[in-house]
Amino acid sequence: MNQTVYAARRAAFRKLHKHGCFLIPNPWDAGSAHALASLGFKALATTSSGYAWSQAQPDHAPDVEMVLAHYREIVAATDLPVNADFEDGHARDLDGLQDNVRRCIDTGVAGLSIEDSTGDAAQPLYDFDEAVARMRAARAAIDASGEDVMLIGRAECFLVGHADPLQESLKRLKAYAKAGADCLYAPGVGDPEQIAAIVKAVAPKPVNVLVGRPVPYALADFAKLGVRRVSVGGALAGAAWGGFLRAAHELVEGRFDGFAGNASHGELDALARAGSGP
Repeated sequence: MNQTVYAARRAAFRKLHKHGCFLIPNPWDAGSAHALASLGFKALATTSSGYAWSQAQPDHAPDVEMVLAHYREIVAATDLPVNADFEDGHARDLDGLQDNVRRCIDTGVAGLSIEDSTGDAAQPLYDFDEAVARMRAARAAIDASGEDVMLIGRAECFLVGHADPLQESLKRLKAYAKAGADCLYAPGVGDPEQIAAIVKAVAPKPVNVLVGRPVPYALADFAKLGVRRVSVGGALAGAAWGGFLRAAHELVEGRFDGFAGNASHGELDALARAGSGP
């Protein structure tokens, strides 16, 4: 795939963030990416958890080489823009972070996120100043590449159980916006008033909201709050694994009624033939 193709996808991806609210679902392999494109979504995002589970590993366990290969697979599976869930950039030092961001850009992604979670239970978040410096470093690496790749700044305060997740998220997201993040994201926030506060704090930059469980809201409700995009993280992978495990447990018991809700062979073949993928 040439750079002209990537540039067109990146331009389309940035345009999606200009107005309205769109849903960006998270495939975990080429087949699920192709299927989602076939259903009419405008962009896709990878999921670190969904991919890790497909590799018989827990979330955050795959190394950077595996992750980059995965991004190339997803990018090649459709002609949609792809946002990479790049976790913390898979490097602690700034030089390593910038090198990995450059390598991530080379996979053809249209956007990439950098989060401030360390994976260390003793210090679950990068110190504020270090986290901001890391966002600046990622921004510098993107700018040096000359490619129009969006940078998504993630504050993981809600997910790691911070004592005051909203205020810490607001502090961090405003700083990440100033450091060059194009889109801001606090996974785990669900209260409409808190979402509205985040949108207001970083305006006019767009905000992503994660919905990974049943909620009493529709996409239109998030749009009214000023949210620009909604992703689902590992929830689609969880739905697929849920169906698989329910059927498998029934097989263990010698029963086959777990297949009752299956998509048909013909339906899945038709879906694989459809859409915009190669």
